[in-house]
Amino acid sequence: MKAVVLHGARDLRVEEREARAPGAGEVLVRVARGGICGSDLHYFQDGGFGSIRVREPMILGHEVAGHIEALGEGVEDLKVGDLVAVNPSRPDWEDPYAREGMPQHSEGMRFYGSAMAFPHIQGAFRERLVARAEQCVIADGLTPAEAAMAEPLSVVLHALRQAGDINGSRVMVTGCGPIGALTVLAARRAGAAEIVVTDISAAALERAKSCGADRTIDVSGGPEAVHEFTAHKGYFHAGFECSGAPAAIASLIACIRPRGTIVQIGHGGDVPVPISTIVAKEITLRGSHRFHFEFPIAVEMMRKRLIDVAPLVTQVFKLAEATEAFEVAGDRSRSMKVQLDFGD
Repeated sequence: MKAVVLHGARDLRVEEREARAPGAGEVLVRVARGGICGSDLHYFQDGGFGSIRVREPMILGHEVAGHIEALGEGVEDLKVGDLVAVNPSRPDWEDPYAREGMPQHSEGMRFYGSAMAFPHIQGAFRERLVARAEQCVIADGLTPAEAAMAEPLSVVLHALRQAGDINGSRVMVTGCGPIGALTVLAARRAGAAEIVVTDISAAALERAKSCGADRTIDVSGGPEAVHEFTAHKGYFHAGFECSGAPAAIASLIACIRPRGTIVQIGHGGDVPVPISTIVAKEITLRGSHRFHFEFPIAVEMMRKRLIDVAPLVTQVFKLAEATEAFEVAGDRSRSMKVQLDFGD
């Protein structure tokens, strides 16, 4: 089978890899679509992020959907031909954190396409993928392109859970790539009364409008663009920081009213944070790391058409065009979510 393999920064190759038969409790998935995530881009563009570096060839990808091709022994709830969204989260269920209901923090986590461990955890951008049956959520009624969006939507649903009840709240979203756009969609579904989005990209702000943002603000000229929201100690009840940019984090903290909540989703390394302002305004600052239990909820929300992810998929490339796909995905003026077509 063919797979998308990273050997180092900007050294991406489509190579042959061995495919194996599914074992007990496993299934073989014929991958149909795979979405390129921000972490995939970090690996491609820089060979990693922060202290996490690619030290051996690694198959990329963790946003995938496909059709069941074969069943391992003991699998009863799935059948050959089913379209499934594949949850890339594979925790160690014997780990104390997993047993406490926090599987995404399992120290034995094997999340597809991650260089955090060595040997690296190989990813899902391959024509055939053996997965645990429990990872596969039936996605009947969706297209493979939509089903492959279950992973980023799960990230956002977990972040909203971190924020608590936002029904009737004024919400700011900083950074409107795929995660920011999905945050707008999910926050509106959760009952946010007002949603304001900031970004430095005109294309991203246009996408935010189409997703239902009440107002978009270009902050490429500096924090003065959101100065009106800093009066009287802040305006927004909740904020979702999706960029990881130091300037965005600082401006969001300035715009949050006392006892508001900020959920940090985006990250690209450690950044300075104005702790004195957080203390003075009694702001709750919460991190949001991946997801787990939200994955089947994301699939069900898409199946019920509660959230429409289809417009966010802006370009699709064949597997042989993987390098071009990654180049386009890295150009925010040209793309939102780029997917690889492995063949439906």
